[in-house]
Amino acid sequence: MAIVALNDQDGVLRSISDLPPTHYTVRIKSFSLLTKNNIEKYYSGEFEAGGYKWKLVICPDGKNVKEYISVYIAMAETTSLRPGWEVFATFKLFLLDQNKDNFLTVEASAGKCRRFHGMKLEWGFDKFIHNKAFSDAVNGYLVEDSCVFGAEVFIHKETSKGKSECLSMIKEAITYKHTWKVEEFWKLDQLSQESRAFNGGDYKWKILMYPNGKGNGTGTHLSLYVALAEPASVSPGSKVLVEFTLRVLDLINGRHISGKVTRWFGASDPESGWSRYITLDYLYLPKNGLLTKDSCSVEAEITIHGVANVV
Repeated sequence: MAIVALNDQDGVLRSISDLPPTHYTVRIKSFSLLTKNNIEKYYSGEFEAGGYKWKLVICPDGKNVKEYISVYIAMAETTSLRPGWEVFATFKLFLLDQNKDNFLTVEASAGKCRRFHGMKLEWGFDKFIHNKAFSDAVNGYLVEDSCVFGAEVFIHKETSKGKSECLSMIKEAITYKHTWKVEEFWKLDQLSQESRAFNGGDYKWKILMYPNGKGNGTGTHLSLYVALAEPASVSPGSKVLVEFTLRVLDLINGRHISGKVTRWFGASDPESGWSRYITLDYLYLPKNGLLTKDSCSVEAEITIHGVANVV
């Protein structure tokens, strides 16, 4: 094992180590697309250390600073802890030098403990690494737009096995379109309707419609959602970054009502959309062309920008 101290200033110790992180690693492919897709913070999947659950938090454009990448460690699950809980932990954050196969490690000087509690779930380093140093190919941190971050957290003796995660951002994302013609609208079950499943990337999707609304749209609005048709196709802990658009087509005037948003989908969070998509009064008005001859058409566009898999 070789550990070489680089500097110790402002309460932060930076060093080089041959040893990989004990608890968790995150490989990010097409790192530049995080910024392009306005991902201010990337939260990794959960990992266990010292009997607690944690996440890595990566801010590609920095947090509270400019020209730096910021990296933090955050407690991920605290609901089972007793009221007034506090956890004192030391931790190291890692960045792989892919040229030399060693790691830049960043930690608090002198092994200083950080106090995690209900009002402070996150600790780390605003100035983890300068953008120029990170992007310089000579340093090996960003190679072919791919990088690897890692973490170790110590509370007491650690015995659990670490897990890792790979976030793959898609450079040339493909948009998939599906149109659903909803006939005999007035005869529909007012609770919910769903389109047939359609392909979007490696997953199947469907459109969910609530003709008389759902949640705070019940009785006043049409509710529309996009959902994974087979939530189990996304493995536990994994997630898919999706940009989707839903449109109700105006079949008379050639226009449409649309909504667009970017969301993470997963087995435990399989749908997203709008409970108050459009008022029923507007939908029923004949001149608006949204409901003609007792039918309407809903169009969905699905674009997958990234997949995070726990491996």
